[in-house]
Amino acid sequence: MLNLKVNTLEKSEILKLYTKGYTNPQDYKIGIEYERLPINSASLNAVDYWGNDGIAASLEKFARQNSWDYIVDEQNIIGLAKGHDTITLEPGCQIEISTKPERTIFALKKKIDAINSYLEPILGQNGTTLLNYGVSPFSTHKNIHLIPKRRYKIMANYLWGILSDVMMRETAGIQCCIDFKSEEDAMRKFKIANKLSPFMTAMFSNSPIRGGVDTGYKSFRALSWLNTDNDRCGFAGKISEEFSFEDYIDCVMKTPMIFVQRNGQPITVNGDITFEEYMSNGFEHLTPTIEDYELQANLCFPEVRLRNFIEIRNHDCVGGDLKYAILAIYKGVFYDNTALDEIEELLKHLQYKDYSELRYNVPKQGLKTQIKNASVLDYSKEIIKIAEKSLKTNQTGENLFLQSIKEYLGKGISPADDIIKKWNGCWNKDLRKMIKYLTQMQ
Repeated sequence: MLNLKVNTLEKSEILKLYTKGYTNPQDYKIGIEYERLPINSASLNAVDYWGNDGIAASLEKFARQNSWDYIVDEQNIIGLAKGHDTITLEPGCQIEISTKPERTIFALKKKIDAINSYLEPILGQNGTTLLNYGVSPFSTHKNIHLIPKRRYKIMANYLWGILSDVMMRETAGIQCCIDFKSEEDAMRKFKIANKLSPFMTAMFSNSPIRGGVDTGYKSFRALSWLNTDNDRCGFAGKISEEFSFEDYIDCVMKTPMIFVQRNGQPITVNGDITFEEYMSNGFEHLTPTIEDYELQANLCFPEVRLRNFIEIRNHDCVGGDLKYAILAIYKGVFYDNTALDEIEELLKHLQYKDYSELRYNVPKQGLKTQIKNASVLDYSKEIIKIAEKSLKTNQTGENLFLQSIKEYLGKGISPADDIIKKWNGCWNKDLRKMIKYLTQMQ
């Protein structure tokens, strides 16, 4: 390691990564990243990357038929791209659709439906079904190979949590991306998104059955994130205190580095230094670049991640209109000042320790989790009311996407609660019946 002062990258340059995201409210859009689990329809095993019926072969066929470009790592297909839309692979072959953000949820739905109309038949020809579910229902990480992407191998060797392999290879989630108009607006939304995260995790819990058994958790996916790497997961900063872009940058910089990249080749750092130390002293023959910081920020996995937009990351994959209900809640809350005021009022008496406690209790107890003499279900119903009123006021018609989650909350349950009841009841712990049900929830 060098001991010389390294001045090739300044904090002011890093700050521009965030300030360039300022957007006029009239131009606000909403984005989605939508992961699903590929399983073999006959065996129920997770589908492998390799082989004639593997995910790589399906993606190659899709690209040829629909004129998408390959995304490769050392000549291995790790995703596809067409314009701003991508279909990429997570570490255990989970398939993620990420589309260009749109002004309306209707436009996003239309685009995702169109991609699925071409993708799912090709996968089906190879005996693959995509599940809208949060954790692998049958295969576990010991039987799920990493895809041939170099960064995933490095991450798998580095991440030290006891469930990090579960997180990487078994789980699927939905992420929502929202815009901001200024640093003040970004920080307000960032803090509120963090405060909403345990309630959203509970509402959309959808991963109770793993490895063919009831885990005792409503969201085993959320549990896996609690046990992945506390240095880079959880909340970024004390969300009940004042926070700024620079504070977020400091959180990223104080996190141990996993690797850097030069000329397309990863160079392992393995947590030996933080990015802050790298900025001061360099590492071996390397000096820091803005690309190094961007990689470092992408290798941090907080509940809410700050970019030139806000990325909210804490939801199990869910099916049908439930995935769009996630977007509708955030659009209703974050793009209306009255709704923001009402959410702040609803949550004003909860402190940082309360949110930390919720984060650890919600994966197991879900909507029944108690906090300050109320249940998460009580708070969730109020959150939905605020979002619905906002969407109705703005007359976008997108309030209809809330109907699916309202029906669950009206019964006092989440998707996980419904699955657990059926699992112990009419399904008689038959995994095939559960898979059939999840397939119908597309």
